[in-house]
Amino acid sequence: MSTPLTSDQTVTYLFDPLCGWCYGASPMLQRLHEAGVAVSPLPTGLFAGPGARPMDAGFAAYAWSNDQRIERLTGQRFTKAYRSQVLEAPDGLFDSGPATLALTAVALAEPECDLDALAAIQAGRYVEGRDTTSLACLVAILREAGFAAAADRLAVPDEDLLAANRTRIAEGRALMARLGAQGVPALAARHDGQLRLIASNALFGSFGNLVSHLNA
Repeated sequence: MSTPLTSDQTVTYLFDPLCGWCYGASPMLQRLHEAGVAVSPLPTGLFAGPGARPMDAGFAAYAWSNDQRIERLTGQRFTKAYRSQVLEAPDGLFDSGPATLALTAVALAEPECDLDALAAIQAGRYVEGRDTTSLACLVAILREAGFAAAADRLAVPDEDLLAANRTRIAEGRALMARLGAQGVPALAARHDGQLRLIASNALFGSFGNLVSHLNA
């Protein structure tokens, strides 16, 4: 019998929307949410701004090799459409800034739907092979997923949205530094008033193992 979750669990999920390992961890985060854990996604901007880079052939090959490892471990799909239309796209970029901004738009409009919006963006990229570095593409993905208000706001970003996005990224980076997290995905669990880092490898084993880490 699996160990039950304690009733007062809250988790901050540190992530980047272009992180393949974060995509691989998505089913586990969804299971936590469905089990009643309050999951609050917080972007770190790891691959935005200075972390962005051109999607050249060498990096594309490295990414695809890593993605295949994630697929074998988690069962999450990385399709041929993603490989040909995203990784091998001429003049492609690896820049999570636009997708992070899209998720901030959702967080302002429907904060309880953060994980659903993240899943829609991840599916758009890794399954459908869509360019999630494009604001126009992200607007379309949000609209198709039912986030009309967020899509409208993302289409013409105002200073309030941009400022909120900067604040969320700063909070994510500060929490990473505070907990000593070396990358994403990472979980910051709050239990009985204490905040602690859950090792990222707990997201890639059994759900019972993750629960044990949260209850420890």
